[in-house]
Amino acid sequence: MPKNQASQRLRSEEGYALSVRRMIEPEPVFGALKNNRGFKRFLLRGFPKVSLEVGWLSLAHNLHKKASIDAKNRGAKRKQTALLLNF
Repeated sequence: MPKNQASQRLRSEEGYALSVRRMIEPEPVFGALKNNRGFKRFLLRGFPKVSLEVGWLSLAHNLHKKASIDAKNRGAKRKQTALLLNF
């Protein structure tokens, strides 16, 4: 597809809505995998093996997110406890 045709599609209402949805849903995850985790290419070949590798990457991403959320919650609980102890 030529560039001008693609840019016209993105400028349409439907194309804009689709690109906004993409920004919200999968793109940040792939950006985090590529930039923060250093993922550049699959190490294994073949669909079943690549699917397994994607599963491991997804698991690692979700565990990291959960650990971050848990750490924030622990920090908030400590602040609440410190506040209660000061009274």
